[in-house]
Order: sequence, then structure tokens, then C-alpha cells
Amino acid sequence: MAAKSNEIVHDFFPFLREYKDGRIDRIWVQNMVPPSIDPQTNVESKDIIISPENDISARLYLPKNPNPHNKLPLLVYFHGGGFFVESAFSQLYHEHLNVLVKEANVVALSVNYRLAPEHPLPIAYEDSWLALKWVSSESENEEWIRDYADLNRVYLGGDSAGGNIAHKMAILIGKESLSGMKLCGVFLNCPFFWGEVAIGNEETHEVITKSYTDKLWRYVSPSANGCDEPWINPGMDPDLSSLGCKRVLVYVAEKDILRARGWHYKEALEKSGWGGEVEVVDVEGEEHDFSVTNPDGKSAMAMFKKLASFLNS
Repeated sequence: MAAKSNEIVHDFFPFLREYKDGRIDRIWVQNMVPPSIDPQTNVESKDIIISPENDISARLYLPKNPNPHNKLPLLVYFHGGGFFVESAFSQLYHEHLNVLVKEANVVALSVNYRLAPEHPLPIAYEDSWLALKWVSSESENEEWIRDYADLNRVYLGGDSAGGNIAHKMAILIGKESLSGMKLCGVFLNCPFFWGEVAIGNEETHEVITKSYTDKLWRYVSPSANGCDEPWINPGMDPDLSSLGCKRVLVYVAEKDILRARGWHYKEALEKSGWGGEVEVVDVEGEEHDFSVTNPDGKSAMAMFKKLASFLNS
């Protein structure tokens, strides 16, 4: 048996390290929790299998006392974590979705896609697309969606890397379309967009450096052509105008290194000829993914109320 090597070849502390012998050490602890009836929100959840052969699953959320005669919007949600940590089943995202579903009064499907580096991009996109195809063609076999969700009012949402995925899925829907569901809007929370040329305070950010983020992107997407690949820099995407809905809500946070990218996304969409409406909400004093890390906080609750209006209008 070969001896273990402690030489680090990729160091993304505090999230992950990869050693020369191929070992992956996920430093970021993910406390997995089962589905439940949440005592604080009365939101009920359960886990479903979407594609057993591809190991794609999801957690489905239902608000208190749903009415089959007054169906609710369906929010398909993609978790964050830089494409290489976190899970739809972690305590962090379970608590976040419980509060979101209660406040927005929607049915939510939180997708658990496969992670890099074992499953580098574009696998997360492929998994997420399979999940959407399942919603459009097979979800009538799932009683919570069949009985309580309105597939003519489907929204995509996500934070950080999940926001990136939600955008990418909206582009695919605009190009390829999916029968059986109608995409009405997209919600992006501190989305992970990037680029080769620094904008905003990316070169001077006090917490995360641009070089760290550049390396992270190349690590999770080794087949991509750098940081101006359309996957990560929508402004470089010739298909940007194909975004498959007419409403987009973007949240950015004052202290987040990704803040300027959210504003740049708005500008790129408006210049692309897309023709829809995009709104950016800039939250003062907050860090990246503030509503995920503190879903009961004042800023998060204000976001959820705004999101409720967006999803139910």
C-alpha cells in the first residue's frame, strides 16, 4: 500500500484541500439533517430521488396547510458552496429553505447536484438540467408537486454557485424550452459570477483575494476556458439574450467580493437585447450569503418578504 502524501496540491481553506496522493479533505463540515416537520415554521419536507443512475436527489418542501384548490408557485432551488461543498440536505440549507418556504408561501424543490472535484463542471449543470426535465415531464408522479404546485408558475433560485446554476438553467430553458412547465422568473442571491479582469473591489477585498477565486473556478471547472467562460462571466455569453423568463431579481451584499458582479450582470442583461426586467437589491452591511447563514436575521427576513412578492405576483 502506497504511503499517504501530506503534500497539498490545492488549498482552498476553509473549505477543501487536495493532497498529492489524490486525497480530498473537505474541511467545511456539513451537518446533514433528515427531512422533517419544522417546529418553528411548520414547513414539511421529504427527500426524493430524481435520477438514481446519476445519484441526483432533492428535498421537497411544503408550507403549512397547502390548498389543492389554490396551487402555489414552485421554486426550484440550487444550493451554494462554490460547486465543491455543501448539500441540499445540510442543516444550513434545510433551515434556510424552511424559513424561505414559510415566508414566501411556495412549494420548493432543493436540488442536490454532484460536486467537484470528483464531479467537475459541467456535471453540476447537467444534474440540474436533469432535475428540471424531471419537473417538466415526471413530477406528476410526486403527489406534493401534482397536488399543490402550479407548473405554470415555476421559478428558479439559488445562492452563490447555486445562483450561477439558476442563471445557466434559465439560459438553457430559453434555448431548448421544456414542455409541461412555464418559467416565470429567476432569483439570484449573491450569485457566483466572475471574470478575468477585476471590477469593483475584487483586487482589494479584505477577506477573499481575486487570485483565490480565480484558482477556485479553474479547480471546479478544469475544462472551462478561464474566468471569461460564459458559464462564469455572463457578459461574455452570446446567448445571454435567450434567458428563458422576463423577470429576474438579484440580491447583492455590501461586504461581498461578488457584489460588483451582480450589478455587472444587470448591465449585461440590459445590453443583450433580452427585453425583460431585472432588479438588483443591494443590502448594506451584509456579507456573502447573509440570508443562508442567518435566515432569521433582519436583512434575511426583508429579503424573504421581497421574494414572496416576486414569486406570487
